[in-house]
Amino acid sequence: MPAEPALTPLHDADAAAPEPADFRKAMAEFATGVTVVTALDGGEPVGFACQSFASVSLDPPLILFCADKRGRSWPRIRSAGRFCVNVLGEEQRDLCERFGSSRGAKFEGLDWEESRWGAPALPDVLLAVHCVVHDVHEAGDHEVVIGRVLAVDRHEVVDGAWRRPMVFFRSRFGVGEPDAPIAPDPWGIGDRWGWG
Repeated sequence: MPAEPALTPLHDADAAAPEPADFRKAMAEFATGVTVVTALDGGEPVGFACQSFASVSLDPPLILFCADKRGRSWPRIRSAGRFCVNVLGEEQRDLCERFGSSRGAKFEGLDWEESRWGAPALPDVLLAVHCVVHDVHEAGDHEVVIGRVLAVDRHEVVDGAWRRPMVFFRSRFGVGEPDAPIAPDPWGIGDRWGWG
């Protein structure tokens, strides 16, 4: 039986932890989908692009997303209590750019609907996950938001054709496109989504 490796003491592990820029670059090796989290706060629509999204539980149905504590939209979404996670299709880069920016009126000129659950549903997204805030956990400079799922709307087929998801990998949109342009800031720096 091989000997178990010695564990690094925690005080040494902190000293060996990667710098933020190195950690961001390393995490770019994990391909993610792209979502836009939206809500209505005082009747005004708010939202931000978010790539940290996952399912948590089937029974009860729970999801999570991570929001930067410094963001402007997340406190308003938390206050609203209800939100929609809009999963983007690969052709919806315009929505990603609109909601990934900290500048400009994100909903200006955009055709959106208020769902029966009281949050903005964006047009023609691949999937809309309608939720209420179930729990929030602090995690460094972000908060991990657990949402209880109220309903889902799927739009995976358009005009009889299957749609593909928007994928973000190595600071670029898509996989297998080494010559694709690096996404403009804030996406190009890897973990800035959630500021919006």
